[in-house]
Amino acid sequence: MTTVSVNGITLGVESFGADEAPLVLLVGGTTMLSWPDALCERLAAGGRRVVRYDLRDSGESTTADPEAPAYTLRDLAADAAALPDALGAGPAHLAGIGVGGMVAQVAVLDHPGAFSALTLAGTRAVAPGPPDDDLPDHDRATMNRLFATPMPDWTHREAVADFAATGAKILGDDPVTARATAARIWDRTPGTAVPVQLANQMGMVFSRLDCAPRWREHLPEIEIPTLVVHGRRDPFFPVGHGEAIAREIPGARLLVLEEAATALPEAAVGEVAEAMLALGRGTGWAAPGRNPSGRGDA
Repeated sequence: MTTVSVNGITLGVESFGADEAPLVLLVGGTTMLSWPDALCERLAAGGRRVVRYDLRDSGESTTADPEAPAYTLRDLAADAAALPDALGAGPAHLAGIGVGGMVAQVAVLDHPGAFSALTLAGTRAVAPGPPDDDLPDHDRATMNRLFATPMPDWTHREAVADFAATGAKILGDDPVTARATAARIWDRTPGTAVPVQLANQMGMVFSRLDCAPRWREHLPEIEIPTLVVHGRRDPFFPVGHGEAIAREIPGARLLVLEEAATALPEAAVGEVAEAMLALGRGTGWAAPGRNPSGRGDA
């Protein structure tokens, strides 16, 4: 792992694969560890240079004040657009997961020349808060169970890992993987102050960002090959969000992971990696323009 300076701030990055290979840039959601190691390794084995990175206020990236961030969603998008040049690479295949998917959508719309392809995993096309009327909200029963779970002692690594495992079980994700990932995130978090831990472990800083103006209405302007990946069992951003994005981006391919919830499970890594590699090769993607179903894999 190392750091890269862009736009007056520092971003923590980790690279896989050969420096001269085509770049796949993975936006953290909020930390880089939202992207499984196994996926990064599979993409690198497929001939890609994979770089995953932490958003501001998480991991090894610049941390200032997660309770009152002095940047916007569009600043995060500008960071993503600046990274390919800073890494000495050409246009990148940009991928965002969760809230990182929001960054990725805005980045491609605001800076189209910086990117050659787009992957969106487990995300939605509207800002944090209530969704549009035609989109599904968080599953209420799941949210009630999550919010009923007592917060851990954020100074205690194992307590934080246990908390993450409990949350993963409620969401339908693998608690063993979540526990291990949370411990790794804790190790990389710059301090045990509650706001900093919440930003790293739960992405709470994102709820405080200025995410205006809306970008959903501009999704039809995206002209690069796009893959939308979504878990069928996702209770946080239900699959209707992925379906809507795939309908609204011309020619986008929708890959629904039938057994997945909010995280990319190990069992799906191979399928997701192959779909991303195919996107980069220019296969498995329809030319811009809607087909009758709105799905690129129809």
